Amino acid sequence: MTDIAPLDPLVALAGGLLIGLAAALLLVFSGRIAGISGMVARAVGIADTGIPRAQALAFVAGLPLGAVLVSTWVRTPDIGVTTSIPLLIVAGLLVGFGTRMGNGCTSGHGVCGVSRLSPRSIAATASFMLVGFLVVGTVRVMVGG
Repeated sequence: MTDIAPLDPLVALAGGLLIGLAAALLLVFSGRIAGISGMVARAVGIADTGIPRAQALAFVAGLPLGAVLVSTWVRTPDIGVTTSIPLLIVAGLLVGFGTRMGNGCTSGHGVCGVSRLSPRSIAATASFMLVGFLVVGTVRVMVGG
């Protein structure tokens, strides 16, 4: 584990504020929730969420662009990802299944739904947070560290 740099909390706060602002602006100006799964589904044409496809494409394209800008201007985050292709495939399928089963993803429920006090989003966010805590705890016990 690395030490927290003095500006890290401010960078995290700025990032959170920008995500909240973007979600609020999308809701105010188009009446739509900034859920990534819905945006991706609309962008690739597998769902009609009511969002114009061009807007969904711009939203989805902005995700990696934002990551590139942050890593260029702020710093490159220290992220570790497994090199196991089968594990990545299983993880992706589980995330996709969970997103469909929960009728949305962490961004739609956690950022937008909780802020609107949606009972369904509060329950979904609590459940995926609990499962995340349990998985991390289990992996740490099994693998160590």
